[in-house]
Amino acid sequence: MLVPATSRTIALGRRGLNRIGLGTNRLTNTAENRSFLEAAIGAGVNFVDTAHLYAGGESEGAIGMALAPFADDLVVATKGGYHPGSGTEGLRKELETSLERLRTDTIALYYLHRVDPEVPLEETMGLLKEYRDAGRITHVGLSEVSVEQIQRARSVVPIAAVQNEYNLSERGSDEVVEYCTSESITFVPFYPLHGDKSPVVAEIARRHEATLSEIRLAWLLHRSPVMLPIPGTLSLQHLKENLAALEIELSAEHFETLSARAFPEAADI
Repeated sequence: MLVPATSRTIALGRRGLNRIGLGTNRLTNTAENRSFLEAAIGAGVNFVDTAHLYAGGESEGAIGMALAPFADDLVVATKGGYHPGSGTEGLRKELETSLERLRTDTIALYYLHRVDPEVPLEETMGLLKEYRDAGRITHVGLSEVSVEQIQRARSVVPIAAVQNEYNLSERGSDEVVEYCTSESITFVPFYPLHGDKSPVVAEIARRHEATLSEIRLAWLLHRSPVMLPIPGTLSLQHLKENLAALEIELSAEHFETLSARAFPEAADI
């Protein structure tokens, strides 16, 4: 028996996104990396994830130089407000800088990178609503949040995506995954490739003639229809390997075997 087939795409507003994106936390602004970005889009990626702080700002800069103006079917998501204490004006400055680096007038998806314990969440969401109402942000997201925080944020502005750590090894956001699934909020797991040292995963990979990364991603895709992993890589070979996870159909037995175990952590590719 197979787990019901997963869709290869997910809707973010009016856009249909392939359900394997690209994380760019190590992407520096070099000619080689800009060429890689172009090749990644050519290979089928249409969701690229970055942040104001990634590579000291070079990640956003490389994406802007390589891909702007962004195609209608490409979503570049970025984040701001990682460090506490800067307040809403600090977040505003980061947002404006991100717009400049990405060479765009509108950011398709903008996350609050971390909730600032010194600023009421509703106040921060008010700023992002301001930008959304002005057309500078299309969709608003949150990162590393609880269900209660998502609900508070939604009282101010619609939340389209949540990005928490989640993988075979780290299941602390199970409740958030269930909430996002029930509310049709896209869930973007970061560090999706952790947890590859178990012989059980290796055996399931062997049976599917797949890599460990493909099986880990396939499990995430089957975990929830709103799941959109963003494995980070600077290798076109690895990126194509990640995209191949979209073709894997896990049996119910294999899915449950993976779901029932906790695995040792391993570094992302």
